[in-house]
Amino acid sequence: MTVTTSSASRAAQILGRPTTINGLTVPNRIAMAPMTRMFSPGGVPGEDVVSYYSRRAAAGVGLIVTEGTYVGHESAGQSDRVPRFHGEEQLAGWAKVAEAVHAAGGTIVPQLWHIGMVRKQGQPPFADAPAVGPSGLRIGETEPAGKAMTRQDLDDVIGAFAEAAAAAERTGFDGVELHGAHGYLLDQFLWEGTNRRTDAYGGDPVARTKFAAEIVAAVREKVSADFPVIFRYSQWKQEAYDARLAETPEELEAILTPLAAAGVDAFHASTRRYWIPEFDGSDLNLAGWTKKLTGKPVITVGSVGLDGDFIRAFVGEGSAVKGIDDLLDRLEREEFDMVAVGRALLQDPQWAAKVLGDRLDELKPYDAAALKTLS
Repeated sequence: MTVTTSSASRAAQILGRPTTINGLTVPNRIAMAPMTRMFSPGGVPGEDVVSYYSRRAAAGVGLIVTEGTYVGHESAGQSDRVPRFHGEEQLAGWAKVAEAVHAAGGTIVPQLWHIGMVRKQGQPPFADAPAVGPSGLRIGETEPAGKAMTRQDLDDVIGAFAEAAAAAERTGFDGVELHGAHGYLLDQFLWEGTNRRTDAYGGDPVARTKFAAEIVAAVREKVSADFPVIFRYSQWKQEAYDARLAETPEELEAILTPLAAAGVDAFHASTRRYWIPEFDGSDLNLAGWTKKLTGKPVITVGSVGLDGDFIRAFVGEGSAVKGIDDLLDRLEREEFDMVAVGRALLQDPQWAAKVLGDRLDELKPYDAAALKTLS
């Protein structure tokens, strides 16, 4: 890819500015997007995880959002290799990660995760724990395959998220991100396709937001007032790419407003391609609409620096490097505040350093075939 000097200088100027999320100052506008790795046997992040994150912080990533980490609930997740954010050994491992990222000049938040009805029953390590969700439905299915959550279940999960957030602050992290996207538990409540409840947690968009808002409020109560709480959400789901929480800006506002009121400091609006307008009649993407409707800081994400959406990774294809002029235009217009980079940063740990150092012509294309060997 050929990039002019003026374009590269502009990238460094626009992306290199610091920004704030509540009490946290992030040194620049580049975030590392959360990407599941399953490299933590027993749920414990080891020295390779320390190196993985600190390497990218040392290369200039301003904010690291970790891979999804299971909260302390029996049905939170299915893999014994996904890190957990509970347990003495697990938290000790995460403390080393946070310390190394800070030493490298970056900031870091863990992404707190409960996968809900995505997993099938009987899978380890929670073979005896039923899969739970708002209505016991998995995406695309009409008959319950798991347990519809009771009031006690709701309280237990709310408590698990709140305790994980408190642990993050104790452990030295700079904030937390709550995973409310991609068809996982919080998103299963937000989306009418999986939430068929007839109580206070189901029905219209505001009611469907109640569970997530209660988690936000519980987290907010457990951490310091200036400790950032980020909420990641999406329209699309892992098994339903055309799913939508909101068909209009008004519907989106009905969902986001209770979350902001509950204590969300910033939103992370996940899309597959950041350059696609979210609603007819406007060029704003999902992040742009989120900032317009809430006034909160917003992180955009979706195939940044690549020529195609991230689904290619699942079919063995790569993506060529794509210019970021459109991204810079949007940042300059303050459509959103930060940009999260996923595959491009996975492929090239020096991505931020190259962009901020006017070396865009050195960026590497994403190679899906090499995914398992990248660190």
